[in-house]
Amino acid sequence: MAPSSTHSAGSSTSSSSSGFRSGSSSHSSPFSTTPLPNRKPARAFAPSKFIAVGVQVVHFNPAVRLPMVARVTLVDYKGFVVYDKFVRPTQPVCDYRTAQTGLQPRDLAGAPEFREVRFEVSMLLRDRIIVGHSLWHFLSVMELSHPAIDTRDTALFLPFRKSLKYKSHAVVPLNTLVLKLMNRQIGCNGEIAVEDARAALDLYRSCEQTWEGIVKSGAWPCALPPAAYGNCFT
Repeated sequence: MAPSSTHSAGSSTSSSSSGFRSGSSSHSSPFSTTPLPNRKPARAFAPSKFIAVGVQVVHFNPAVRLPMVARVTLVDYKGFVVYDKFVRPTQPVCDYRTAQTGLQPRDLAGAPEFREVRFEVSMLLRDRIIVGHSLWHFLSVMELSHPAIDTRDTALFLPFRKSLKYKSHAVVPLNTLVLKLMNRQIGCNGEIAVEDARAALDLYRSCEQTWEGIVKSGAWPCALPPAAYGNCFT
């Protein structure tokens, strides 16, 4: 996961270095060169390898208010939506969290069943690297697991915490990361799954070379997810 080094071949060779005295002839030196364009650093993985995720949840069981997936959105490396569906509740909803999510009972009443959405999402995530924020929440409500080595969780990335002077165990909210590191605001219109997925993706891409370079070195640049969600990672 560590970043590849950036190479630039923008230097030019002067005519004097080839043994010709500059200005001694009206003809250009046959050995003169023009600057080469800057080369992009090599990618550790093809863009098609990545998929970013976001969810909206409602709550069931009023005594403890447990989360249940209500909408799931997946975007590709460029931020284009590749999957976006509401999910029919599997339990009676006690709170649609309408003020935060904009969700209404009618949005979910005729939505696909959870098992159908879960299967479709699992197929899209297979053999992919998942990008997101607090991925343990996503995997938990989707009742999925994924190889830890194939996750890029912006909530766990230690260089983000260090740059903002957070403690190593503190989870920085996504909107704080985006505001402090990218100087833009998200969440102004409530919780929007596609906005969260794209924001996490932008954060990852902003330091992709560093992140992948650390991984390539054999180290791991992220803190561990909460122990209670260990079954979400293989």
